[in-house]
Order: sequence, then structure tokens, then C-alpha cells
Amino acid sequence: MPSSEYACTNISFNAMTMGGLYVDTRRLSSSVFVGLGVVYVVAALFSLIFSLILKFSSVQEGQLSLIITVISFISLFIGGFVAGGRGKEKGWLLGGLTGILYTVINFLFQFFGYDSVFNMEQIIYYICFMLTAVMGGILGVNMMGNRSRQA
Repeated sequence: MPSSEYACTNISFNAMTMGGLYVDTRRLSSSVFVGLGVVYVVAALFSLIFSLILKFSSVQEGQLSLIITVISFISLFIGGFVAGGRGKEKGWLLGGLTGILYTVINFLFQFFGYDSVFNMEQIIYYICFMLTAVMGGILGVNMMGNRSRQA
């Protein structure tokens, strides 16, 4: 086998080239999954807090809907921020992938668990969630990435 054919088939799965840019797929995927984990941990903690409030007080679920929506945006922002900070570059991509993966998981849960698809209001919410995660990823790279570059 000529060496040029062998070089073409010996591809590393740890990195790939996209349009001349070197992308470390292992760091990218681990950053996105850690960011997604942060989103779900923050959401689970606040779900526990709100369920305790609903159980042991006279507060109704409708009174907490705005607060729950705000907490959802904050958790997506934090998840994108963590993903961007861990990735140290391409924060828009890391935050975007975190938001997209969050949306896909929630869509699949709703589709298979409740046999329904997103309505228009949910589509708008999830687009805003993705944009919030992108903003978090951009800020995460700029704030966390600069510290490691200076050290």
C-alpha cells in the first residue's frame, strides 16, 4: 500500500480539520456534555426547591411560572458559560451545541414520554434558550479562557 493511501486512512478521531481550522473533538464534546450536565443539575436543584415550596406553603404553581422561566434561562446561560470556559475557544459553538442538545433531549422526552411535539410557544422558548446558551458560551471563553492564557 502506498504511503499516501495509508496516510489518508490513518485518521485520528481526537481531532479534525474544518475549513483549515483544527478542532479538538474530544475537548469540544466533553465541554458540551459538562455544560449540559450543569444545566440539568441547576434545573434539578431548583426543581427540588420549588417542589418543597409548593408542598409546604400556600403558593400555587401558577405563581412560580415566571420565576421558573427565569431560572431556566439562568441555567442555560450557566451551562453555556461552563462549556465555553472549559473549551477555551469557539464559545459560540460550544454554547450553541449545549443549547441544541438540551433542546433535542427535552423534545425527545416530550415526544416519547407525552406523545406530543413542541407548540409554537415552546419553539420560541427553546430558540431563546439556545441563544442564551450561545451568549453564555461566548462569555465563558472570554472570561475563563483569558485567565488560562495569561497564566
